Amino acid sequence: MISITIMSALDAFVMGAICIGVLGVIGLIALAVVWSGYNRLVRLNELADNGFSDINVYCKRRYDLIPNLIAVAKKYMAHESGTLEAVIQARNQAQGALQGAAVKPSDAGAVQAFVGAEQTLTGTLGRMFALAEDYPDLKANTNMLKIQDELSNTEDGIARARETYNNQVTNFNIHRKSIPTVIYASMVGFATDRDLLEFDDQAQIEHAPDVGAIFDS
Repeated sequence: MISITIMSALDAFVMGAICIGVLGVIGLIALAVVWSGYNRLVRLNELADNGFSDINVYCKRRYDLIPNLIAVAKKYMAHESGTLEAVIQARNQAQGALQGAAVKPSDAGAVQAFVGAEQTLTGTLGRMFALAEDYPDLKANTNMLKIQDELSNTEDGIARARETYNNQVTNFNIHRKSIPTVIYASMVGFATDRDLLEFDDQAQIEHAPDVGAIFDS
């Protein structure tokens, strides 16, 4: 009887140990999955931030060129001072919004403020270019031609950087919403998707106002 009791106790101990071992293995696997998923979230988030850094560089270059554009235009468009001043104001607002977004590109509010400021700048530039059609001497100015070329190259760079950034944000969002990541993402600091850099009129960023248009006609 005693031996049977001992054997039963040993069996129970072995079964308990096996259960604990199985649970431990499952726990380690779960921890490894969470750890791997978290590290990928961090990596994809950093890639998106770095992608916005490229946008930051190109936009700063664009903002640096706009005062030069206005300085040349003022010599020929003296009667359009209101439009030219509106371009400078929009440029300054966009520059400030960019600085806010660059600090934390994952901040949806900051990114949307930047998008809105960029759309305003695009609109004011478009109005200026339309008015410039009536000033043939401006269209023939060599300094303006040089600025046109630099702006066109910069705008192409912005479009490429935006596409890369949106791809990186999309990769982050897909991973964040995938199983099992979505189960714990909010618990490790990634509660929401990141915003894509999109404009109300997508053509505004894909085909930014081309300074060259005022010289080609």
